[in-house]
Amino acid sequence: MNGFLNLLKPPGMTSFDAVSAVRRLLPRKTPVGHGGTLDPDAAGVLPVCIGKATRLFDYIVDKQKTYIAELCPGITTDTYDSSGRVTNVSKARLDPRLLEAALANFTGEISQLPPVYSALKFGGEALYKKARRGEDVKLAPRSVYVEAISIRAQEPDGRFLLEIRCGKGTYIRSLVHDIGAYLGCGAHMSFLLRTRSGEFAIENAFTLDELKTSDDIENALVPMDMPLKRYCAAYYSKELRTSIINGQTLRPEHIDLPDTAAPQYVRIYAGSEFAGMGELGADGTVKIKAMLLERQI
Repeated sequence: MNGFLNLLKPPGMTSFDAVSAVRRLLPRKTPVGHGGTLDPDAAGVLPVCIGKATRLFDYIVDKQKTYIAELCPGITTDTYDSSGRVTNVSKARLDPRLLEAALANFTGEISQLPPVYSALKFGGEALYKKARRGEDVKLAPRSVYVEAISIRAQEPDGRFLLEIRCGKGTYIRSLVHDIGAYLGCGAHMSFLLRTRSGEFAIENAFTLDELKTSDDIENALVPMDMPLKRYCAAYYSKELRTSIINGQTLRPEHIDLPDTAAPQYVRIYAGSEFAGMGELGADGTVKIKAMLLERQI
């Protein structure tokens, strides 16, 4: 059983727990992993790699993600979300026009400090463990990319729903906290829903309950090359299948390169069979980086 599962993770469950729940529905010893952590309090799309698809993790984690986040102005917390300890309270309401104007300062490539209550490793240990012990950790800002932020709705109690499209490594909690700090009112993230992760959209996601009642979980899997469509494809005849398995560096018989600069990685096909991922050299040759084929007996 090999492929990707588009899982709708519920709030209150870690990504690790979600993967464990999926693993219990599969044959024993089936490799399983997730394609990008989602905070325990958050809900939404969690790509799950199953079987050989776990070898493709590195090629799906940097894709664009889309979130719906609720910004709660006037209240800050130590975790930057509603699960943390309240650190400051203000009764000031936020003018939507000021918020709209401020959002432009948080798009493009921006500098961001990760929240100290996060699973990010520091000195070989998750930050949240150090934070719970009261250790003072000096984090360096990181560069992240936010493509767009827009206001989806203003709620009667003064909260705002934001739609955010961003790249790998962006902490939405930190983004909301920083927006509140910029406006001088303070804010925390009171709700988070991931609606898209790369090619995986919430409209096509399965809940754990749906998977538990399904007679065949394999029907829920998407092909291993589906989330990799943004990579160009290098095609070989099926007669070269053994050469590909042996890891030989080959020049593709056909490659659908765009007119722009050549990509670094390509999808490899032996005939119509998806063989894995390869690295495209400047000389036009392809070196196998993630192999999916097995020898035929």
